[in-house]
Amino acid sequence: MSTQDSEDILVRERNGNVLVARLNRPKARNALTPELMSALGQALLDAENDPDLRAVVVTGSGDRVFCPGMDLRAFSRGEQTVLGADEGRAAYQRFLDGGSTVPVVGAANGTALGGGMELLLACDVVVASAAATFGFPEVKRGLFPAGGGAALGTRIPLATALELVLTGDAVDAARARQIGLVNSVVDADQVLPAALELAGRIAANAPLGLAAAKELVRLTITDPERAAARQQELQHRVFTSEDAKEGAVAFMEKRAPVWRGC
Repeated sequence: MSTQDSEDILVRERNGNVLVARLNRPKARNALTPELMSALGQALLDAENDPDLRAVVVTGSGDRVFCPGMDLRAFSRGEQTVLGADEGRAAYQRFLDGGSTVPVVGAANGTALGGGMELLLACDVVVASAAATFGFPEVKRGLFPAGGGAALGTRIPLATALELVLTGDAVDAARARQIGLVNSVVDADQVLPAALELAGRIAANAPLGLAAAKELVRLTITDPERAAARQQELQHRVFTSEDAKEGAVAFMEKRAPVWRGC
């Protein structure tokens, strides 16, 4: 198991009301370990609990690889690969399951494979480098996508999802954009600026409305019946909020709204 401190393997940087969380294991190409997953989960949890943060950008160190997934060197040595029970690891699993309440923008500065691709799928929107490739090579290693990749067919056409997970072959950035794995493709040096610009546009919106919209869009895919009931609950809370009043008043006064998150 890696002995690196979580402050080293995940670097946090604030950019206004946006948190940048950077996977920082460059010698291992930012491969995932339980410690790194826990550190990212804790960063997301802290962002959810910080009213001054309205969005998170997840990226990686370097300019070639975002994340290749599981640290296979550690796995081959029999080291722990399953998330434990601490707060950060539970938050990371909730993120993979689509339960994180803060909007998350993936900034794929390079290739994402396996668990790295599943990490991107957990993000709400993804900006990718034109030089990157994306895929699920688990079946080539005697494994299968166990961190959300098996649900790929809810995100892209079923036949395409099956092709990717059964062959283990990767696709380039243009193809990833075409099939809906990523939202936009830019030059490698523009990935983080483009992700920050997108995160800024998201963060400018009302936090209660953002959280409700994110939850309902995801829930409608996985549990339509629950989504219908949840919409009624959220509609009352959001539409009667102070932010809803502020949005209407700001529109009438032709000024930018000042959100309070309540």
